[in-house]
Amino acid sequence: MTIRKPSSAVPKQAGAELPINIAIVGLGKIARDQHLPALAANGAFKLIAIASPHNKLDDLPSYKSLDSLLKAHAELTAVSLCTTPQVRYETALHALQYGCHVLLEKPPGVTVSEVLALIDVAREKKLTLFASWHSRHARAVEPARRWLAERKVMSATVNWKEDVRVWHPGQKWIWRAGGLGVFDPGINALSILTRIIPSALALKEAELSFPANCETPIAAQLALESTGGASVRVSLDFLQTGPQSWDIEIETDAGRLTLCMGGAMMFVDGKPVDIGPSEEYPNLYAHFANLVHQQHIDADVAPLQLVADAFLCGRRVEVAPFVE
Repeated sequence: MTIRKPSSAVPKQAGAELPINIAIVGLGKIARDQHLPALAANGAFKLIAIASPHNKLDDLPSYKSLDSLLKAHAELTAVSLCTTPQVRYETALHALQYGCHVLLEKPPGVTVSEVLALIDVAREKKLTLFASWHSRHARAVEPARRWLAERKVMSATVNWKEDVRVWHPGQKWIWRAGGLGVFDPGINALSILTRIIPSALALKEAELSFPANCETPIAAQLALESTGGASVRVSLDFLQTGPQSWDIEIETDAGRLTLCMGGAMMFVDGKPVDIGPSEEYPNLYAHFANLVHQQHIDADVAPLQLVADAFLCGRRVEVAPFVE
């Protein structure tokens, strides 16, 4: 394995910071739909290469592995990891040891211990590690956090239901151990909750529905409790047909807050709140650029910890086999 001395900062020229040379690792649906357009629109980055075992871009150097990419591009500063979760730890560790700043698509790892180990490596090498939690960058999340900070949260209800056949067609990795199943979308809701609710959340109960032919759940019911005394009910379903549901409703001592469409829309007591344009992934990459320039780490494990706790203590229910 090639190891280089990590660069302490992004170089500057004529008083201005040069673009961050970045590569995408894992060119699947999320990388094409979200990461490529966001990078193309952000002058803080220069996309110089792709590493993906099965896909490539015609207008950029493309490699089958991260190792071959790293050997070919000594000028690389950062990588955006859009691989399946099962290989994310090894890939991130390799990039950090080489000296690259790392952005992790969600979930940041298969286990909490993986992410904590990566944080230690990034801290030792003075590199940025960013567990991106893209749903936290939805336009309503920060306004909701500020609104709730001035109120007492009494209870919350989450309905996060989508059709796996639409969003993950033919993606068998999601049903294998480490693929998370329904928690792949459901962890987005947990990432929002752990950002906007002022006090910490603890899992109290869980029921996980496993298809007879899958290693990960297709539905889940969670009961959480905040240290501030609020009860939170979370309902996750991967077989929702028709309209999809990505909704969070929070009752406080001074009104009701509702987030819809995964945090893209906000309502207070049923009335819409003007929160500006939706720029989820552009905001994500703007934050990553700031982290790289400041050599900071942003790798919150709270959403992944709640999922891990659900697997640890949740009651398992076997349901009908999943048919694509």
